[in-house]
Amino acid sequence: MNHPRPDLAPATLAVHAGRPGHRQGGPVNPPIPLNSTYVSQGEVPPGELAYARADTDAWHAFEDALAALEGAAERGIVFSSGMAAIAAVLALVPSGGILVLPCHAYQTTGAYAADLADRHGVTVRRVDIADTDAVVAALDGADLLLIESPTNPMLEVADLPALIAAARERGVRTAVDNTFATPLGQRPLALGADLVVHSVTKYLAGHSDLVLGAVLTSDAGLAERVRGHRTLHGAIAGPFETWLALRGLRTLPLRFERACANAAELARRLAEHPGVAEVRHPSLPGDPGHERASAQMDLPGAIVGVRTVTDPGTGPAATADAVVARCRLWVPATSLGGVESLIERRRRWGTESATVPEDLLRLSVGIEDVEDLWADLDRALRPDTLGV
Repeated sequence: MNHPRPDLAPATLAVHAGRPGHRQGGPVNPPIPLNSTYVSQGEVPPGELAYARADTDAWHAFEDALAALEGAAERGIVFSSGMAAIAAVLALVPSGGILVLPCHAYQTTGAYAADLADRHGVTVRRVDIADTDAVVAALDGADLLLIESPTNPMLEVADLPALIAAARERGVRTAVDNTFATPLGQRPLALGADLVVHSVTKYLAGHSDLVLGAVLTSDAGLAERVRGHRTLHGAIAGPFETWLALRGLRTLPLRFERACANAAELARRLAEHPGVAEVRHPSLPGDPGHERASAQMDLPGAIVGVRTVTDPGTGPAATADAVVARCRLWVPATSLGGVESLIERRRRWGTESATVPEDLLRLSVGIEDVEDLWADLDRALRPDTLGV
């Protein structure tokens, strides 16, 4: 396997990491090994393949490439889904332990934390991740701080260096869900985080055609524990999906940079639109997370939060739903990070946080021409243009 120099730029690492070594007549891309078992006799030494639930060479190229992008000293650990990866990280909290979690986090992460509280007596402390003092105060006696930054779907930005340092001082492990920012936006391991988690389904794979997750760490002991969880729980990735994720990763810099540029331009225009009451995006100077994002992130992300001006005759939720229904180019669907632009009202999900506004639209901005995206949004936000 090719292991390029770590000093290469992310765009170069995305293309070259995880490829086969150069040899005359050799393949440029890694193969897709289709094996459930491997020839093995006697005691299996560490690193030797024996059974594909424990390890398989079908995962290694992608795991190596993602580790190179995140700057992880250990090979990445791919999972069957982003939630499988989250579950493996949250399993580090012992029964009766304490988990610190953002008030606004991915809804299923919150649901899983609540399940841990019910079944294993875990105390879950929900905090405003943008309020550094409040987060630090919640760390006393905690076992794990799970950070989302920017948060899903409110796009709050955490002071990552301060929170990671405070957690380390108190002996609290830190994990950062880096799905929204990607390793092109920020690299939490370089700031001292213990773990990074991804929904590979989103930007890393980038084409809305697979479901995978991943965990990254530079701590060999933590990597062994997380791999052990994957093996015991059987949350393993298929060879085809992993190969597709690696293929998607090759174009991550191009896709993410274009999507971020589109998002920033749309956020700027939406902030001046008469049909919009509020816009959330870290690129906006008036956004609460703008200053931190400018200091910490190389790219501001491609998710935009929008609240519509409410039609008094229908109410906030119905007004927002009507905007979604009038879109012709934007796809009304959940998830994010694909090449196509998606739009949805987040509170349509019963498990979404009650503090998320009823009319909040989450826009996952894709790589289409920004003028086409704008024309469709502008028309959808103006009911008088219906039918134009």
